[in-house]
Amino acid sequence: MSETPVVTLDGPGGAGKGTISRLIAERLGWHLLDSGALYRLTALAALRHGVALDDAAGLAELARNLDVAFLAEGETTRVLLEGDDVSRAIRTEQAGDAASQVAAVPAVREALLKRQRDFLQPPGLVADGRDMGTVVFPEAPLKVFLTATAEERARRRYLQLQEGGVDASLSSLLKEIQARDARDMQRSVAPLKPADDAIMLDTTRLTIPEVVDRLTEWLTERGLASAT
Repeated sequence: MSETPVVTLDGPGGAGKGTISRLIAERLGWHLLDSGALYRLTALAALRHGVALDDAAGLAELARNLDVAFLAEGETTRVLLEGDDVSRAIRTEQAGDAASQVAAVPAVREALLKRQRDFLQPPGLVADGRDMGTVVFPEAPLKVFLTATAEERARRRYLQLQEGGVDASLSSLLKEIQARDARDMQRSVAPLKPADDAIMLDTTRLTIPEVVDRLTEWLTERGLASAT
């Protein structure tokens, strides 16, 4: 067991994991693992190289040899795949849906497991995903499962797309989120579910600062953050 602390934030898409994880990592000065990006990158690589999303062997090979880089630039992180900036490409609904399909392939999850654990470096790690507390870092001293209603998560995604100048249908987004939730929860390997010792937090009616404050309180209680 590593002496380097790790905090896991799991939950469905749109629950706020990405934003909250980044803010907590910044507050603590810890590293950040966006595990979802690895699955999105694998899916994008598959689409680029003509590998079918049900080709387990082909997908696993891509996952083991992903040529990726994460470059922190101020408040954002650039994501490179084979030297190309794919920061926007991996955040589309198409990429998210493909990533959910890829994540259901056991060989892909196995291929990415060590890669994710390698992110655990001093002084600590905030890990964002769907099985961080159940599979990847089961010994984490703080595990949080963030959730929100499907309607609220669809609304958040809709507003995010609108702000980016992308036209979208709220009803279509809701259907996509519900289908992705079902696939993630019903897959045979590492299904989306809270760890037995995870703290559940419904963010439906909470602001981002309120969620960050809650997590900071729990971190302080466990001696992982100062009380300042």
